[in-house]
Amino acid sequence: MKEQQASTGALLGLFLPFVVMLIFFWFVLIRPQQKQQKQRRQMLDALKKGDQVVTWGGIHGEITTLKEDVLTLKIADKVEVKLERSGVQNLAKR
Repeated sequence: MKEQQASTGALLGLFLPFVVMLIFFWFVLIRPQQKQQKQRRQMLDALKKGDQVVTWGGIHGEITTLKEDVLTLKIADKVEVKLERSGVQNLAKR
């Protein structure tokens, strides 16, 4: 009986560091990343015509047309480019 309790205690002592590490990684890495992904998805879904945005390539422009996954960005007079919605990094500061 005591041998069984000792082996149970040894198994608990063996798995406890792994459980602690898993909880640590959840709160330090996984949870913040999921929060950032959710905020990014909300920002991309909220894009509308007239928004000033910055692309991942560093191009600043104004959204002129917006479809499901493709938008047209006016970057200069008579210069417009099409890009994927996911190519928008963030809204430009006004």
